[in-house]
Amino acid sequence: MMIIRPVEHDDLAQLMVLAGKTGGGLTSLPVDSPTLQARIERSLQTWQGVLPRAEQGYVFVLADSEDNRAVGICAIEVAVGLQEPWYNFRVGTQVHASKELNVYAALPTLSLSNDHTGSSELCTLFLDPDYRDGKNGYLLSKSRFLFMANFRHLFMDRVVAEMRGVSDDEGRSPFWDSVGSRFFSMEFRKADFLSGTGQKAFIAELMPKHPLYIDYLSPEAKAVIGQVHEKTAPARAVLEAEGFRYRNYIDIFDGGPTLECEIDDIRAIRKSHVRSAVLGEPDPHAPLCLVANLNYHHFRVALLPARIEQHDVVLNEAQLSALQIQPGDSLRIVTLGGEEKKA
Repeated sequence: MMIIRPVEHDDLAQLMVLAGKTGGGLTSLPVDSPTLQARIERSLQTWQGVLPRAEQGYVFVLADSEDNRAVGICAIEVAVGLQEPWYNFRVGTQVHASKELNVYAALPTLSLSNDHTGSSELCTLFLDPDYRDGKNGYLLSKSRFLFMANFRHLFMDRVVAEMRGVSDDEGRSPFWDSVGSRFFSMEFRKADFLSGTGQKAFIAELMPKHPLYIDYLSPEAKAVIGQVHEKTAPARAVLEAEGFRYRNYIDIFDGGPTLECEIDDIRAIRKSHVRSAVLGEPDPHAPLCLVANLNYHHFRVALLPARIEQHDVVLNEAQLSALQIQPGDSLRIVTLGGEEKKA
């Protein structure tokens, strides 16, 4: 059975394998062992309660309950931008007008922004291509919402998600070629790697402080503003089905969209319920549901056909074991959602 669990020290080797399969563009999962080791350690310290809010971040992995091997990763940053600036571009408008000449021009612009400072962030979503069958992607992405619903007080009112922008098979980004390369004088992959390994000072030092006119960009760059990489389109659809929207903020490197939603408006949080677990025989034809325990330190989520009887959820011994719960324990449950159930 596939389950979501907190990251462990022993996951480092498999996370390195996953990072090597991203093809670049996933800033928070670089192929760099010291960075990933530090990320694991920071996550474990977050669970231990020894870090200030500005440094807190939770990392989860998707694993088979049989061998415990990590085949996917997802994460939540508790509050971005409180320790070091969190940048994106705001897509806006500047108006140039002259009554005397009867000229009025509304020109689209890009302005460097820190508007999402203090938001919680969904990040580092990646699933091994060999496991992209069935509903594993839905489980990996949406499991975080049950953790946030369980421990709502730990997170901020607004949740954001930076989506991977458009790049080709060689890792070239048309947005970077037209914007970032003009200021950084380096290839997209290098800037992406530096940012992913925590070396972000160069962003503040080199990025333009004044608005950029979009009309000056190449046609290829303009075409990808707010667009996602083809492999990221399913992840965007999942978040939009949960209530996330693009509100004219984009990544400064590849132009990918930043999606956002108020935490209490997220469907899986708003519609989830706490029920009791009972031992029995599940109905394989019951609706697919995300089912999570309420254990902070040993959090588990699985995707199951959930047989619900009044205020109880019927689970067999294997399911109870995978979720690390006993009959009578409380659990949180929410349906996957209409489109996913049909997928």
